[in-house]
Amino acid sequence: MTEDGTRAPREPGSQWYDREAGPLVRPYAVTGGRTRSGPTGVRFDLIALVTLDPGAAGLDDGALGPEHRALADLCRAETQSVAELAAGADLPVGVVRVLLGDLLESGRVTVSRPVPPAQLPHERILREVIEGLRAL
Repeated sequence: MTEDGTRAPREPGSQWYDREAGPLVRPYAVTGGRTRSGPTGVRFDLIALVTLDPGAAGLDDGALGPEHRALADLCRAETQSVAELAAGADLPVGVVRVLLGDLLESGRVTVSRPVPPAQLPHERILREVIEGLRAL
């Protein structure tokens, strides 16, 4: 709004963001146009746990972008899932997966993947264990 209470004319394309929001960086710019997590071909599940490697090289060596550092800082305090990292960094999950691939490839983080359902014990076996414990 202008001082006299009328609406200020909009610049072309300004309806998508306002001045208070700051500069807008598109996700493809953050990832360098990549949609996959690098040559390792790792697929990050939403519940995969990411931990900062304490023996990793410094995070301020200039090779990392601000988004990489933000993800590493989130992992510094405690292990986080991919979904938690995306929420904490306010980035789309696809972008977080690509950035985590970079961090994993450089040895700065470790990832523990969830156990596939096919490898979990069958419900029958778990019930037999419970019955055996109750019998003790």
